[in-house]
Amino acid sequence: MGEQDRGYHADRIQVSYWDEHGNETVRNFAANLPEDEIPVTIDSPSTGLPAGRDKNNPPLVTKLEPYKTHLAYVKERRTEEEAATLLGEALDQLRARRGTLTS
Repeated sequence: MGEQDRGYHADRIQVSYWDEHGNETVRNFAANLPEDEIPVTIDSPSTGLPAGRDKNNPPLVTKLEPYKTHLAYVKERRTEEEAATLLGEALDQLRARRGTLTS
């Protein structure tokens, strides 16, 4: 078994990336890929931090976004008045389905 059975294997190069914690991630690229098409930074799969090709100077996190709940995103899109209107409409529909709508 060899290339005849498995097909031709392209030449590859391995590029190492390091994150802020010193974790190394190795990515394989085609050997004929131009240098400018190889990414300078990637997201580290183990930490989610940006990882760069310079081991001694890994990229820093530009801005940490706090975790937002679904409710926080909804509050960004809706005013209190819009929320009250939508809630009222949803409650009316629910009461109509259950047969407890009072006029």
